[in-house]
Amino acid sequence: MKEIKDIILAARVAATENRGMALATVVKVEGSSYRRPGARMLVTDDGQMTGAISGGCLEGDALKKALLAIHQRKNRLVTYDTNAVDESAIGVQLGCNGIIHILFEYIDLRRNDQPIALLEHLLQSRCEAILVTCFSTRRLQEQRGSILLTAVAADGSSTASDPGDPMLSALEGPIRQARSKRQSMLVPLGPQEAAEEALIEYLAPAPHLVIAGAGNDARPVVEAAHLLGWEISVVDGRASHALATRFPKADQVITCPAAAVTTKLSIDPWTVFVLMTHNYAYDLSLLTQLIGTPTPYIGSLGPRTKLTRLLEDMQQAGISLSEAEQKIIHGPVGLDIGAETSEEIAISIVAEINAVLRARAGGPLKFLTTKIHAQTPLII
Repeated sequence: MKEIKDIILAARVAATENRGMALATVVKVEGSSYRRPGARMLVTDDGQMTGAISGGCLEGDALKKALLAIHQRKNRLVTYDTNAVDESAIGVQLGCNGIIHILFEYIDLRRNDQPIALLEHLLQSRCEAILVTCFSTRRLQEQRGSILLTAVAADGSSTASDPGDPMLSALEGPIRQARSKRQSMLVPLGPQEAAEEALIEYLAPAPHLVIAGAGNDARPVVEAAHLLGWEISVVDGRASHALATRFPKADQVITCPAAAVTTKLSIDPWTVFVLMTHNYAYDLSLLTQLIGTPTPYIGSLGPRTKLTRLLEDMQQAGISLSEAEQKIIHGPVGLDIGAETSEEIAISIVAEINAVLRARAGGPLKFLTTKIHAQTPLII
């Protein structure tokens, strides 16, 4: 989501300067590549690039293709084969060993259905969304591009950027499946000779990290989360500590007692908590309130004995945790990277949260027996 935010911000600046723009999107990968389908890069007519579609091996040529799309005011698909053995070939230095299909879309700011306008909808409300991008790998075939965005609210209701678009009903099943699986899908469209496909891209909201505790050790956690483009809230009962000037990269800083924290926030399945107030009573009160909310992660800073005591005190108060509720509590918080300083601890905490949200173990990649990236999108 950070990449999308950066692209939208860059597009807003380019629009004020009357710059021509093209959006490059990885729509299909055969084999391996550095970036997966859904990776994007905005290119303006003065050669500025925001985002990335590879590890750097494709950007140079992609810039030329994007400038051509801007000049022609037309969408086009370009295929890069990084399987070539020629050492001068694109991608061989990175060892991609795959075929990468990239769609270049001219941004016509006069149209309400152009891709930047569709992506803008993602920032207007915090909800899941499905973005449909149509393309064809057949040479000279018309490239329809990003055509439809469907936003799904927490209650399950959905709103489409164009409710009358026939593609909405034609892809109703795959769209519903992508949302339920929370995974992007690649779907064939129309007759075989058209070779047209639809990338049905599942887009989740950015993680919202709530840091309970406004001490000095919370500041590098804010910095690390900000680097990933997460939404960040800092809460503390001490007015002397909970100051926006101390946390300039936080989206909000809230001064309130522990009992009021959940009333100040909207908690969804992408809202995660780290308890680091260094105030046992505050942490206990907040942890008690968080049980039963949709949060998938609660981290507790401090030794294991502290968390054991927290759970024992909750049990004595008549609060028994189910196995599922116990699994979302992580204490001591963070991955074991030998962290000592507050900056190292911050990296450890943010890394663990990212692993949990991505359903990964967080261990060394060298011991991974499967591919680094899960198959996405699913091909049906």
